Amino acid sequence: MNSTMKAVMYTQYGSADVLQLSEVEKPIPADNEVLIKIHATTVTATEAVFRQGKPYISRLFTGLRKPRIQTLGEELAGEVVAVGKDVTAFEIGDQVFGTAGPNFGANAEYLCIPEDEVIACMPSNLSYGDAAASVDGFLTALPFLRDKGHIQRGQSVLINGASGSIGSAAVQIAKHHGAAVTGVCSGANVELVKSLGADHVIDYTEEDFTQNGRTYDIIFDTVGKITFSHSRKSLKPEGIFLEAGMSMGTMGAVLMTSLFGRKKAKIAATGLRPPRERVKDLNLLKELMEAGTIIPVIDRCYPLEHIAEAHRYVDTGRKKGNVVIAIMPHNSQMTER
Repeated sequence: MNSTMKAVMYTQYGSADVLQLSEVEKPIPADNEVLIKIHATTVTATEAVFRQGKPYISRLFTGLRKPRIQTLGEELAGEVVAVGKDVTAFEIGDQVFGTAGPNFGANAEYLCIPEDEVIACMPSNLSYGDAAASVDGFLTALPFLRDKGHIQRGQSVLINGASGSIGSAAVQIAKHHGAAVTGVCSGANVELVKSLGADHVIDYTEEDFTQNGRTYDIIFDTVGKITFSHSRKSLKPEGIFLEAGMSMGTMGAVLMTSLFGRKKAKIAATGLRPPRERVKDLNLLKELMEAGTIIPVIDRCYPLEHIAEAHRYVDTGRKKGNVVIAIMPHNSQMTER
C-alpha cells in the first residue's frame, strides 16, 4: 500500500503562487479516528484570507510570521477507507461529508478526523462535489438566521451578498422558514438568486437598498460590506442586523446595541460551536438536500493540481456560491448552477 499522498502545502503568506503540490506521508488513524479518502473539497474566501495573511488580524489565528496550518481545506466529501479500533459511528465504505476541523487539511488526498467531529453520512442523492460545496455556507447561515436572528414565518429578510457561498445558503434557509426574502447581488447574479427562491432581488450597482424606504425584520450581511449604522433605517423597530464579517466597527455596534435601543446588531462565531451542535445541523442539511429543499451552488470546479488557479479566482471576489476542488475527478461529478 502506498504510504504517501498528495497534499497542497504553503509555508509562507502571499499570493496563490505560495501553494505547492507536495508528496507527504499518508496519515494513519488514531483509535478514535476515521481515515477519509477525499474526493472533493472547496476553496473558500476564508482560506484565501488565511493564505494571504491579510488583514493582519487574521494572523492571530493562523500564525504571526508564517502559517501555523500548512494545508488548507475546510469542507470535504469522501469515503471512509480505515477506522481506528474505538470507532463505532462509521464503517469502511461509508460516504461522508463535513468539515476538516480547526486544523483544516482537506486539500489533500487523505485526512484523519475524529469520529465525533463534524462529519456525517452524505445525502444519498448528491455527488461528492455537491456535498462538499454545501457544508460551510449552510453551517454558517443557519445559526445566524435561526439562533441569532430568531427568524419567523412571515418576516421580511434581506440577504446582502445573496449569490455567495453563505448568501446562497441563507436565501434558501430563509425561504424554508417561511420568510419573504430580498436578495442583494450584482446584476450578473440576479437570475441565480431568483432561482434560489428570493422574492425580490436588488442589483446593488443600480440601487441602494437603504434608500428605497423598505424595512426588514432581519438584514444579514454575508460578505462584510455594509454596517449596522448604514442599514439602521432599513430595519423595523425591533429589527436585527446580522454581520458575518468581523471588524472593530462590528464589535462596537454589537456592544452598543446590546445596551441601548430596540434594533440590534449581532454576530455569531459559527465555527466555534460544539461539534455535537454542528453535526446535528449537518444531518439537518442532509435531510433538506435529500428533499430538494437546499441545493448547493457551484461556480467552478478545478482539479487539485490547479488549486492555485482556483485561489486566484476566489481572490477576484466574483465567485458565485462555491469553488470546488475535485481530488478524485472520476467520482466527483457535480451540477454547476
